[in-house]
Amino acid sequence: MAIPEFYQERIIGGAVATTSEYPYSAVVLYASNNVNFLPVCGGAILNNRSILTCLSCWNSPNNHVNQMRARVGSVNATAGGSLHVISRLIAHTNYDAWNQDNNIGILRVSSIINFGTNVRPIQIATSNYVLADSQPVWAIGWGRTTATSQNSEQLRAVQIRTINQARCQEAYGINFVTLNHLCSGWETGGRGSCLGDIGSPLIHNNILVGVTAYTFGCGDGNYPSVYIRVSRYATWIQNNA
Repeated sequence: MAIPEFYQERIIGGAVATTSEYPYSAVVLYASNNVNFLPVCGGAILNNRSILTCLSCWNSPNNHVNQMRARVGSVNATAGGSLHVISRLIAHTNYDAWNQDNNIGILRVSSIINFGTNVRPIQIATSNYVLADSQPVWAIGWGRTTATSQNSEQLRAVQIRTINQARCQEAYGINFVTLNHLCSGWETGGRGSCLGDIGSPLIHNNILVGVTAYTFGCGDGNYPSVYIRVSRYATWIQNNA
């Protein structure tokens, strides 16, 4: 399975996190042989059967459902917590792979996700949630800590800030940053996402405000990371979770 490099995400400039800090975190794994499962995306637990993620994780998402797993309750990508078989992918019907608009999907697991100290559902931003520019937000995920390293085995988190929409459009072009997108980064660089862990949460005051969609470079101050703006999809999420 080929994953476009432009849309692969990693956490740069962050620190190792814990599941007690982010109990809603989920890592999505894939194995073409259904044996050697490796992390390809992140996600956020919505309830005891559903995980929110991005569609750009897979070139042909519905063809790979039986080769996916989701791990919750562990800081490690390939061990600990509980591992769940994915039974279904609910894809947003208006997903545009060209500009990553509506790049959002829900993974339905075949077994119940049991809640506890390290496993909890996330609260999502509602349609009237206001997120101003320059607000501190937290990006989490499993992925490279530098542009040339391997994926991190452990969950990492980094604090960044929301970026003005017009400035983000200047960086990527107006067609690639729509009203459904939210941009965040670090103006001086050195923090943020890098070139496989898309679908990971962006958190503001313990509320899910974004789902990592794409970026260019690794913690590049000139190119903020682009997220799906969760508040624009609150009703869709509630109806499909």
